[in-house]
Amino acid sequence: MKQMAVVSGKGGTGKTSIVASLAALASGRAVFADCDVDAPDLHLLLCPEIREERPFYGIKRAFIDADQCTQCGSCQDACRFSAIAGFKVDLDRCEGCGVCKLVCPAEAVRMRESLAGHAFISDSRFGPVVHAELFPGEEASGKLVAMVREMAREMAAARNLELVLIDGSPGIGCPVIASLTGVDLALVVTEPTITGEHDLQRILDVTDHFGIDTAVCINKYDLHLAGSRRIESLCQEREVLVAGRLPFHSSVVEAMVQGKSVVEIGGPVATAISDMYNALCEKL
Repeated sequence: MKQMAVVSGKGGTGKTSIVASLAALASGRAVFADCDVDAPDLHLLLCPEIREERPFYGIKRAFIDADQCTQCGSCQDACRFSAIAGFKVDLDRCEGCGVCKLVCPAEAVRMRESLAGHAFISDSRFGPVVHAELFPGEEASGKLVAMVREMAREMAAARNLELVLIDGSPGIGCPVIASLTGVDLALVVTEPTITGEHDLQRILDVTDHFGIDTAVCINKYDLHLAGSRRIESLCQEREVLVAGRLPFHSSVVEAMVQGKSVVEIGGPVATAISDMYNALCEKL
């Protein structure tokens, strides 16, 4: 079983649209994992039907046992997040640090697990999909990403599928690192802009730090050819394969309107993605 993560140093590069097309090309041979748990949107194109739902528990939060509490006020004085008022815990403010539990002389404070979201196993027209929803304002998104990836690996092993295709989060933060850890190949989607070039360097630094084999896809490369050439030069200097150069074309919008992947619509972008898919398969 191989694992490939599609990531981007910034949002809006077309990462999820590309993942949907790669899913279409890998139909019947892969499990697809949406690890952008803070803002999942792969389901908009794959239209999965949920088969199983699992609870996700994030950080533990404080709870005060009213029968045991002596109302000494130690917990309220110690809480730097102002999460305790009237000797009750405001769960929206609690950060789960546990200081209140440490300072309570009556041992009236308990740390309890709190439901923070759900993970799902679904079926789509291209194959099984594992995705998740983190409740607004919740922490531990990296932990939920790890849960989604573990479920995807179990699904691939159970169905004897050869690939786990991961749609990662944008940026370089904790959920991105959780998406990348242990993968066989990372595909970084970028665009020929100043911010695209800058954030490409940041995410390449991350993959290099973790020793992950990496390829790059330049989306809408023909909108700024000079910028695309700079990105290609950067990749050549860092010995990173430019696996795909996708043109700007209206077929992408047409596909989004119809709720389909680009390769299902056809056109020059679909052809470029198919060529990139073949190059990625060879690299894997």
